[in-house]
Amino acid sequence: MNEHVLKIRNLRIESVAGTTLVDGVDLTVARGEVLGLIGESGAGKSTIGLASMGYARAGCRIVGGTIELEGKELRSLGAEGRRDLRGTRIAYVAQSASASFNPAHTIMRQVCEIPVYHGLMTRAQAKAHAIELFRSLGLPEPEKFGEKYPHEVSGGQLQRAMAAMAIAGKPDILVFDEPTTALDVTTQIEVLALIKKIIWEFGTAALYITHDLAVVAQVADRIMVLRGGRTVEMGTCEQILSAPVEDYTRLLVAERDVHHSLVSDALVDAEKTVLEVDRVNAAYGSISILQDVSLTIAKGETLAVVGESGSGKSSLARVIVGLHSATSGSVRFEKKTLDPNCRNRSRTDQQGIQLVHQHPDVSLNPRQTIGNIIGRPARFYGGLSGRALKQKITELLKMVGLPENFAVRKPGTLSGGQKQRVSIARALAANPALIICDEPTSALDPLVAQEILELLVRLQRELGLSYLFITHDLGIVQRLAHRTLVLLKGEVVSIGATREVFSPPMHPYTQKLIESVPAMKTNWLDGVLAARADRTAREEPTAA
Repeated sequence: MNEHVLKIRNLRIESVAGTTLVDGVDLTVARGEVLGLIGESGAGKSTIGLASMGYARAGCRIVGGTIELEGKELRSLGAEGRRDLRGTRIAYVAQSASASFNPAHTIMRQVCEIPVYHGLMTRAQAKAHAIELFRSLGLPEPEKFGEKYPHEVSGGQLQRAMAAMAIAGKPDILVFDEPTTALDVTTQIEVLALIKKIIWEFGTAALYITHDLAVVAQVADRIMVLRGGRTVEMGTCEQILSAPVEDYTRLLVAERDVHHSLVSDALVDAEKTVLEVDRVNAAYGSISILQDVSLTIAKGETLAVVGESGSGKSSLARVIVGLHSATSGSVRFEKKTLDPNCRNRSRTDQQGIQLVHQHPDVSLNPRQTIGNIIGRPARFYGGLSGRALKQKITELLKMVGLPENFAVRKPGTLSGGQKQRVSIARALAANPALIICDEPTSALDPLVAQEILELLVRLQRELGLSYLFITHDLGIVQRLAHRTLVLLKGEVVSIGATREVFSPPMHPYTQKLIESVPAMKTNWLDGVLAARADRTAREEPTAA
């Protein structure tokens, strides 16, 4: 289909301070076409995605260029005119669902809001449509799923609910801003397949923003490579993957194929067990989330925890730090049994285990300076104040590779990678023995993610830290983890040295995870879906 749904010409966006964020970008998207936007953190991908809706986030302004949506120039429309188009003609799927949903309303109410508000459906019709979308997205108990509040579902499930919310108004163009970042590899396949299905069946155009070349290659027709707010290269998926012209594009392609290990067994002191989880069970009400989970972590060791969305990875972290009480079993830290509730733990026990969250946008207080954010644990646990505290903050910033003047800045002025470095510095401020990293690189582009991984390994080498590293990226596991634990529906199906866990013979579920990692070729997803359909057909019993 050759009809251009979206045309952007010479787009220029600046911060209120006058910094150029997007510099002269041109793009077009035809009906039924997907244009992928890739690049490092701060390249302008999300800024362009939002601008396609005629929107500039707080602290930014569109200062030049034209944005045409099916012939309508959005910059010349009033605020009311742009609002009428959003959700019905163009819709946005944000990167962080947890930050985008209203915690005070049910998921169903929020998914139904757009079609009801714009008069596209009655509330009953919108609810029935939402249930069908939940079912198509593979969400559990689709008839009941919408009754839940955002905090009652996993991150991956919430991200799929956000896709349902965007699709509910049946828009002409969708802006996907890292829609599979928070998803495990098995769920990612289903969401990618759904995106392709929507675009094919309804002729919807799409902008697909991501930092994962292998992922975008499964859904995009063309790819635009961005850096520093400018277009580096534009081409078909095949050309970008197999014959990139620019050096920066070649670097992105090469980084996606990196599998070398970053860790050494020499760092591990097997004689000293830092953490021991013994047959832990946990539940949310009557729903079991962890079943007889046991693990140990030695000094200087990294244990990776992998599994699909809802398998219990983050719940395990919450049990260990005492944010969710286990129903049975025990957690021992440096040979001392910890109280299930963190409120009943001593300050020393709390200090020893720190948590780095998946989304720094949610975990960092936007109203506090970086210095205050990092300094609070140093004051609380170390009793520092005055000059000693200021010196400690400077030391921590230097430790994570940030300049001293960042202490007076606020999180909103930092890139994603910089925010995650602040999160790590905050954890280090407590001087812990164990850091639990819950998907700390999932929202970062490959080059920045690699920097964060190298930072974690350096800190582990220098400070003797132990890590519990939760992730769905098996490539990171093979580079970072000494040992790996595989969770499936709250149960441990495999645990051992990383090389052994991912070498044949392996558990069928582990094999499924490996097969679900996208390959750097455009037809990979189609092949996987065809193989699954063939396997399902062969496994179905023959009618008598």
